[in-house]
Amino acid sequence: MKIAMKACALVMLLGLGAAQATDFRVGVVDTERILRESAPAIKAEKRIEKEFSGRDQEIKNLMRQAKELQTMLEKDGSKLPDADHRNKERELTAMNVNLQRMQREFREDLNLRKNEELAIVLEQANKAIQTIAETEKYDLILQEAVYRNPRIDITDKVIKYLADGQAGNGKDGK
Repeated sequence: MKIAMKACALVMLLGLGAAQATDFRVGVVDTERILRESAPAIKAEKRIEKEFSGRDQEIKNLMRQAKELQTMLEKDGSKLPDADHRNKERELTAMNVNLQRMQREFREDLNLRKNEELAIVLEQANKAIQTIAETEKYDLILQEAVYRNPRIDITDKVIKYLADGQAGNGKDGK
């Protein structure tokens, strides 16, 4: 009799748990997609491109000058007096050292700015996710799942929410 009562209680608990589980809402968000496709992410990318375009052009010009000097040394270097040839080689070496320094600094500054902008976008996305979760009564929102059923993927909702500007722009779309 005790075993039957325990079994009955277990069945009732399992049934109660299953009934509650149907009310449990789960959503999944693809953060990488938000960082690629959302309006704030696209605006941030454009701001960064604009901010760094001058330095990028400067590096490209220096690369072109170094290549021209290298080509001139290869073609006409033997025709130059030794002193001029050495001076041109030193000039090329200095250009290459300067170019490498500029490229390294450019990459470091670019990565720093990208990280700053991505942090702002993530903050806005997290606010959007929080609002969506609260208004649509989600119990759990996961980011970065190994597998996500499209039925529970709310990434499009978050992207639309961010596009509508409801999460606060942070930088006001400079």
